[in-house]
Amino acid sequence: MRWSRSDRGCPAIGGNGPGYGGRETRRDRAMSESREQTSEAQAAQGQAAGRDAKGRKSFDVHPLLMLLSVLLAAALLTYLLDSGTFQREGPQIVPGSYQPVPKAMDWAHVLGTAPAVEGTASPAGITTVLNAIPKGLARSAPLIFMVMFVGGMFGVFKRTGALDAGLDHLVHHTRGNVYLLAPVLMLVLAAGSSFMGLISEYLVVLPVLLSMADRLRLDRLYAVAMLLIAAKIGYVASVSNPVALPIAQGIVGEPIFSGFAMRLAVLVVFISVGIGYLLYRIRRSGFTRAQFDYTAQPMSWRKRAVLLVIGVSVGLMIYAGQAWDWHHTELGAFYIAVAVLIAAVGGVAAGEAADAFIDGMKGMVLPGVLIGLAGAIQMVLQHGMILDTVVNGMTRAIDGHSPWMSAVMIMHIEAALDVLISSTSAKAAISLPILWPIGQLSGLTGNTVVLAFLLGNGLMSMVSPTSGLMLAMLAMAKTPYGRWLRFVLPLTLFLAVLAIGFLFVATALQAAS
Repeated sequence: MRWSRSDRGCPAIGGNGPGYGGRETRRDRAMSESREQTSEAQAAQGQAAGRDAKGRKSFDVHPLLMLLSVLLAAALLTYLLDSGTFQREGPQIVPGSYQPVPKAMDWAHVLGTAPAVEGTASPAGITTVLNAIPKGLARSAPLIFMVMFVGGMFGVFKRTGALDAGLDHLVHHTRGNVYLLAPVLMLVLAAGSSFMGLISEYLVVLPVLLSMADRLRLDRLYAVAMLLIAAKIGYVASVSNPVALPIAQGIVGEPIFSGFAMRLAVLVVFISVGIGYLLYRIRRSGFTRAQFDYTAQPMSWRKRAVLLVIGVSVGLMIYAGQAWDWHHTELGAFYIAVAVLIAAVGGVAAGEAADAFIDGMKGMVLPGVLIGLAGAIQMVLQHGMILDTVVNGMTRAIDGHSPWMSAVMIMHIEAALDVLISSTSAKAAISLPILWPIGQLSGLTGNTVVLAFLLGNGLMSMVSPTSGLMLAMLAMAKTPYGRWLRFVLPLTLFLAVLAIGFLFVATALQAAS
């Protein structure tokens, strides 16, 4: 494999150096590798010292400490807010059924040593908060192990050499043009999320994007941004999302997948803005497309077969999720089977494949713990019985406003609830039975309420510090949450303004009809 790269960062100094047209010697390669290793070591030392890539002091908080802080804040809210509950029919709230619940504030309940009393709430005590951590991990175990098995599968995939070979050919055929790769990949990812409800399944795609970014010498922030921006925008629009729409439209009494034209318009506008923003930030960062004189080595039949297995596996995974209702447990088992298959096809010895699988899982420990902590936060709020209190208080603010203002307020309420309830289906079951009657009294149609729900839910999930899946992806990319927030917040705010505009159009169209 032989290639040369000429840009501002790699000037040709003399006639014997690579990039000047001469032959690259072993000494040149050794010096280049030494410089790269020194640069990586300096970057690692800077991160360890709390500094960013430019040597400036960084104030990014470790994601584990951040979620622990949110967990403590949630526990504090159980002391500050009144407890209450709605009656429920299955998972759905009965509108108008909210009742306050008395709260025991004695030391026994604060310490968590008093037994639970039916009809009485208690704040989250010390033992309650501590117990919520392993309980949150246990509740999220299927997703956590699925994430770890994804890491293990990609450990085996990389060991076969097929991933590097495939990326070599991708870079060769596109000439390293990230301005072509990013839009195409984001369109595909957004379509999968919007039309098929894919989101956690994209964990299997992220390692490929990260490897591609490394190959192009592109900051990993932009690789994870390709995935998160596209997937979140797809979920915001949910043109035919089979996960979110049946629940939300079922609650408001609208036909499933009705109102798709407005959601399709949201998808087209939002993904166009998202792609433009990402490409603008890449160009602004000083990245220039590398000029490649690159001849990729021919791939062996084993590597081609491994890539074929991966491609077929992704297609089967998508089909099984829709047709066979596969969830995290089934997908985790599927990833184990794929790892075994690609090891056999790729000619990796059993012991070597086992080591690669374990090494891959090790890289997913932090993402798994973050997912469990996000679940622990919701368990603490449920223990204090304050979630229904928050929902009841927020919905009172909507009553008596114009249709457009009511839709905007529903969007903001759903955005605020996303910090407390990360699950889209759970949020729909808790909030929409309350918001839909209020929206109806304000003159909103069911599909406008659903649109406001989707916009608020999806946009906040791009920045929410309690989104376990987002934090897991950032951890996989070794990108601090603070850096991600600074990057994506301008885009999120601009999309929020566009969302308000779409709600204005939706309410105007329903008034005219």
